[in-house]
Amino acid sequence: MDFQVDITIPPLQPPVNYGDKILLTGSCFTEHIGQSLAELKFDVLQNPNGILFDPAAVCHSIFSWIDNRPYRESDLFSLHDIWHSWAHHSRFSHTDSARTLEQINASQQQAHNFLQQADWLIITLGSAFSYRLTKAAAAGEPGNGVANCHRAPAQWFDKHLMSIEEIVAQLDTLYHRLKIYNPGLKILFTISPVRHIRDGVVANNRSKARLIESVHHICDKLEGVYYFPAYELVTDVLRDYRFYDADLVHPNYMATTYVMERFREHCIDPSAIPLMNEIKKIAVARRHKPFHPATAAHRQFLSAHYEKVKMLQEQYPFLPLQEELNYFSGK
Repeated sequence: MDFQVDITIPPLQPPVNYGDKILLTGSCFTEHIGQSLAELKFDVLQNPNGILFDPAAVCHSIFSWIDNRPYRESDLFSLHDIWHSWAHHSRFSHTDSARTLEQINASQQQAHNFLQQADWLIITLGSAFSYRLTKAAAAGEPGNGVANCHRAPAQWFDKHLMSIEEIVAQLDTLYHRLKIYNPGLKILFTISPVRHIRDGVVANNRSKARLIESVHHICDKLEGVYYFPAYELVTDVLRDYRFYDADLVHPNYMATTYVMERFREHCIDPSAIPLMNEIKKIAVARRHKPFHPATAAHRQFLSAHYEKVKMLQEQYPFLPLQEELNYFSGK
């Protein structure tokens, strides 16, 4: 007897491999994917604007990277003595406007350069709801979309559920601009399994349904665009609240690990798997917390893993293993 619905995931062709440059952007689930790949020493850049949720915010951020648009103080606003950008996550915010701009523009330049060289762009969409400034807003033009509300007063925003037509138009424009900027770029879409319960269960499902329909329209229509079913793996295969954190909204460690195992099976080049396994062992060893760090046994543990890392670095010079070499050498 089967206790899970089977899900068919076509192998990604071409698959992701070491040597590929991978830019990831979108919801907080993007960071689960990005951090997993980064730990395995893939060449990744994740969320240059911080966490983004809706298609309009994602598209506008990528347009700004293509254009290498510099931000100025007039693009910022101050709330509770902190300077923010409507286009960026609060991790860029600062009490000093110059520091905010410095962080934003450094990230813009990095994203502009990385995107031009990237092999893959992984986009995780979280919600079809977008927020737009009202006339009541203390800063910004009414009607402009925001990527982050920064806990500003609710009356500063109009909440808008994007239609499928709006989302498709945004993604279609994004695709063609990306292909002009980087013709060899491949795009992989996922839909975040994080539940936006603040919108209500019904509204969350309407939102996810619009994202899914829009993304599949783009994947069916355009070349070099793919879909990985992270959303379906959590909601239809795991399908149980025990795979969510206590808030019943965010998939927990077991769920995200399961999704990444399926990603590895269907999206990573099989030739990369042995190297991934070796790097995983090193990552686990580095997280080891010794009870008695001054003992000969621990020194031997460090020395043995230093030799393993050194051998990997010599065999695969492109791997960024300097931190691991420093750690196991005792520096």
